[in-house]
Amino acid sequence: MSRRLKETSVYIHFPWCARKCPYCDFATEPLRTAELPHDAYADAVLRELEARSDDLQGRTLVSVFFGGGTPSLWDPDALGRTLAGIRSAFDSESSNFEVTVECNPSSLTHAHAARLVEQNVGRLSIGVQSLRDPHLGFLGRLHDSTRAVQALEEAVAEVPRVSADLMFGMPGQTSEELAVDIDRIASIGVRHVSAYALTIEEKTLFGSLHRAGKLRIAPDDAYAAMFVDVETHFANLGWRHYEVSNYAPAGEESLHNLHYWRGGEYVGLGAAAVGCLDIAPGHAERWRNDPSPQRYLAGGTLETETETLGPDEIVRESLMLGLRTIEGTNCDDTKARAGVYPEVGREREVEVAIDRGDLTRDGAWLRVPQSRWLKLDGIVRDLF
Repeated sequence: MSRRLKETSVYIHFPWCARKCPYCDFATEPLRTAELPHDAYADAVLRELEARSDDLQGRTLVSVFFGGGTPSLWDPDALGRTLAGIRSAFDSESSNFEVTVECNPSSLTHAHAARLVEQNVGRLSIGVQSLRDPHLGFLGRLHDSTRAVQALEEAVAEVPRVSADLMFGMPGQTSEELAVDIDRIASIGVRHVSAYALTIEEKTLFGSLHRAGKLRIAPDDAYAAMFVDVETHFANLGWRHYEVSNYAPAGEESLHNLHYWRGGEYVGLGAAAVGCLDIAPGHAERWRNDPSPQRYLAGGTLETETETLGPDEIVRESLMLGLRTIEGTNCDDTKARAGVYPEVGREREVEVAIDRGDLTRDGAWLRVPQSRWLKLDGIVRDLF
């Protein structure tokens, strides 16, 4: 296996938050800050890391991402101890090694950001979602617009790289409001934005309300219009729309997420974490850890689900992830992982997509033109 294919990222799932948002379907549990088992959870993650140590030999660490839940609730010393253990478990690190921590404005202060930097965290991803109080109230967020702006300003003052999450498609939201929010965020010094459409997930409070006809949501044409308007506004700022939901000036892209979208290998640590490592061409193994934080802390069986990925599954995931990006899917790289060329068995589907203008071929690269990204799910589905 090539050196590039030995490059590996690590995701650590922090399974607690102060309050679960009504749209969230992640594996998280609300817990009072005073009850958080900071050191015990670090110990449990490091215990899992040790159990997986044989799988890490010969690998280069590309990035580490602390997600959740709300990792900014985790004491920085415990988080830093976990990060140090991860870094020491790998033979080498990439030259542009990246460490990201997800944060909520309600649990991020100037001092907290500084402490994270002391623990070698170089990037924060802050879930502001909106700079409008009515929208924040609708989303059930704990912070208001003033705190959102303060959190971004305090993070930018301390941390080399800062990303902000925005959400669009909420009832009553306008493109003009989004444009003002984007300009404000960029003026603070944030150099990366993830802009997501509000999605109603089945197993959430919003899902229950929607089924009961008690939740007002934006119509599909409003989503589409906002998607185009957001893209246009970032383009006017000189930012690249480098993935369907992500924007950044050149060089400020999320290296961790790019690693995923390019089909890179990753280790998942923590309750409910998912990992996937290549075993041989055409053979990868994926696992999902026990979602219960209590059982995870107790040190029982780590994995509750395992899955073997064969050539076709690897190809499908490569298309599904790579075609989300402006660079597309590299078919040579996919063949190295899957053992088969991605177009084999779907030649007709690829040609039909190219004839429609839904897909382009450029050497080893397949891409969905940016003008067709609103149809992306259907385009990819037709290739399966």
